[in-house]
Amino acid sequence: MSSMTTSPTTNEDVNDSPKAEDLLRILESLDALVYVSDMHSHEMLFINAYGRQRWGAPNGRKCWQVLQDGQSGPCDFCTNPQLLGADGHPPPTIVWEFRNTRDGRWYQCRDQAMQWHDGRMVRVEIATDITERKTLEEALKASNQQTRKLAYRDDLTQLPNRRAFFESYRKQMETLTPDQPLALVLIDLDHFKMVNDVRGHAAGDHVLKVVAELFQAQLKPLDILCRLGGEEFALVLPNTSLPCATALAKRLHEALRSHTMEYAGQPFLVTASLGVAATTCAEADLNDMLKAADRAMYRAKAQGRDQVCSEALSSQNESRPE
Repeated sequence: MSSMTTSPTTNEDVNDSPKAEDLLRILESLDALVYVSDMHSHEMLFINAYGRQRWGAPNGRKCWQVLQDGQSGPCDFCTNPQLLGADGHPPPTIVWEFRNTRDGRWYQCRDQAMQWHDGRMVRVEIATDITERKTLEEALKASNQQTRKLAYRDDLTQLPNRRAFFESYRKQMETLTPDQPLALVLIDLDHFKMVNDVRGHAAGDHVLKVVAELFQAQLKPLDILCRLGGEEFALVLPNTSLPCATALAKRLHEALRSHTMEYAGQPFLVTASLGVAATTCAEADLNDMLKAADRAMYRAKAQGRDQVCSEALSSQNESRPE
């Protein structure tokens, strides 16, 4: 009877340590730049096949001479100073992104310092092309900005919309000092429904655009004209007292009153009722300001329309005239 014996399997047999040529083969096959440069002289000591195909062989050159354009010395964005701690030991890998000056493509870089075989400290960088990702990110950012712009813009008049009005008012409250005045003007076009009913909605849209242009021409850069919706506009006037805001409202009223509208070859006039409210920023609660300006505007309507009425902000809770 015979017996069979087997030799024990060791870790070395199962998982032999990779040889230098195997490691080099791995580096040469990577779809990413890998290079090594002297931390002090910046001489490039190694660059893999990916890098050589795009930037050429080092041939004794500095890393910035191989990889960058227009450099007369080390790159301003070089991470070498960050790769060694105060105790001389390397910190964890530094990950950063930049756009290469030679090929114009974006790369995510992973940099680390290590000791070279001859004892000097070297920088090892692995750079992966992320251009497609960056392109998508930038397109998404532009799309988000455009979406936000549209969300705060009235399509017809291109004025800030109702949402932008509330945001603008809030920003003015944060910007002005408590003792500075803040005014609000509400504007409602008189008998606008009749324009739509008699002349058509296209004529009504034309009127709204012309009104926006007429009013904008009378305003200062810091004045904020918004379309709240329908035929109603609002005007936020930072650092403007009630007399000054009322004077401006009268100029807007006169500019509209004296302008002859024309649509489809037919001339016609449009008027508006304007309500003005103002107080100091410390007391300029938006709800109170809206109520005061609204009361003044409806007083203008109750008195025959086509005029300007104003009201100093009051804590009284008056009902709005119908």
